[in-house]
Amino acid sequence: MQGKQPVIQELNKLLTGELTAADQYFLHSRVYENWGLSRLYERAEHERVEELEHASRLIHRILFLEGVPDVASRAPIKTGPPVPDMLRADLDYELLGVQNLKAAIAVTEREQDYDTREILVDLLKDTEEDHTYWLEQQLGLIAKIGLANYLQSAIGSSLGSP
Repeated sequence: MQGKQPVIQELNKLLTGELTAADQYFLHSRVYENWGLSRLYERAEHERVEELEHASRLIHRILFLEGVPDVASRAPIKTGPPVPDMLRADLDYELLGVQNLKAAIAVTEREQDYDTREILVDLLKDTEEDHTYWLEQQLGLIAKIGLANYLQSAIGSSLGSP
């Protein structure tokens, strides 16, 4: 099915965002793992996998619309340490993703591509209700219980090497 170019361009922009987010979560998960913060490692790894699932859905849709997926482009990665900066960088990127998804949804509505819109609404729901919510919750916990207590809780049940 021949897709409309503005929709394909938006999908490629979103694809760049998902792949960049996956790279950032990949780096952060490995930093957390190296520091022995197993609970943060597990969550960042979970988010990395979900970002790649989002990217896969976008790639499938771009191909269906007879477009060419841009899997090479990335935005700059923001990273810490310390842990709060890493969490904030992830939250900032997720919030940018929300903004970009809403803009892309508007394009799909204007171009009357309601099947693509449905896919993007699903991605938006996951981004808002899972990714951003969890990151906001973690930053709130750091503010409430302090960084030292937060990090202690992030060690998880296993000490040392995974």
